[in-house]
Amino acid sequence: MDHNSYKTINATKATVEKGWFLVDAKDQVLGRVASQIARVLRGKHKPSYTPNVDAGDHVIVINADKIKMTGKKWTDRVYFSYSGYPGGQRVLLLK
Repeated sequence: MDHNSYKTINATKATVEKGWFLVDAKDQVLGRVASQIARVLRGKHKPSYTPNVDAGDHVIVINADKIKMTGKKWTDRVYFSYSGYPGGQRVLLLK
């Protein structure tokens, strides 16, 4: 019997080749750019993706100050952080 044999290739730290990606965020929507960058950082764009190995590439983002947000996020979005201490709540607006 003649069978085609396929072997699953698992990447290791020694076999992973890391590259560099340059992302121009000018006039791009924030969430869409963020998801594309996350995909490259995890290495899911490579055919040799292995979940337990850091196979992601390095990413450089230019024109991040010219990124676009849809709706009223520039005026209405509020970020909260809390240090765990009384009076330690901080509020940051995007403006």
